[in-house]
Amino acid sequence: MTEPSSPNTNNSKVRIITKVLTSAIKLWLKSQLNQVSHLEVQITASDRQLLSGCIPGLSISASHGVYQGLHVTQIELQAEKIQLNVAAILKGQPLQLSAIVPVVGKLIITEHDLNNSLSSPLLLTAINDLLFPLLAEYRLNSQDISWREITLDNQVLILNGIPASEMEGAFFNIYLGLELLNGQELQLTQVQVKTDQGVLWDRNAPYIINLGTDVDIAKISLTPEQLSCYGRINLNP
Repeated sequence: MTEPSSPNTNNSKVRIITKVLTSAIKLWLKSQLNQVSHLEVQITASDRQLLSGCIPGLSISASHGVYQGLHVTQIELQAEKIQLNVAAILKGQPLQLSAIVPVVGKLIITEHDLNNSLSSPLLLTAINDLLFPLLAEYRLNSQDISWREITLDNQVLILNGIPASEMEGAFFNIYLGLELLNGQELQLTQVQVKTDQGVLWDRNAPYIINLGTDVDIAKISLTPEQLSCYGRINLNP
């Protein structure tokens, strides 16, 4: 007759599964990042939930990470009701989501890290997409500007660059007043473009940036030397 498993045996088995899942999640996260100095993952689940492949709660904390050249100072995330194929992970297969996972949390990027990201294709694409409709009216192309510095102030983002022609003394300073309109839309409340020739453009008419349906921002804050963002984003399988 087979003796029933003791509670200690079951607990040991679950601890092993928790350890394997935690390692798999960390490995997946590190595979998405160029580098990270600190990464912590905490799983909240009962024995039965873990064995069935359901993780009702997951916390992730990371600092000084780099994603596609974008330097992130700090990120803290909370996810719920994550469905995973635990059997496949225990066999050594990579982690894969089986359903959309809503993730809530906060993201902090300092001015220093933002400036270290100026060579990131991800950040440059975002800047070019943002400025293209603003500068096109004056037959200017943001891709013809070499961005040198980003300054953060109270709800204002300032971009400093020089034209690709590298004319001595020539520069572009673009001031963008930023406010959250709703969970999916940001609003540029004031746009001012200065060059070495003087003020090129100064407008108060709002310009709307749509972030998409997978994003729901609760708060975004620009303070001197820091950008903070709180909200939700969907991770798709």
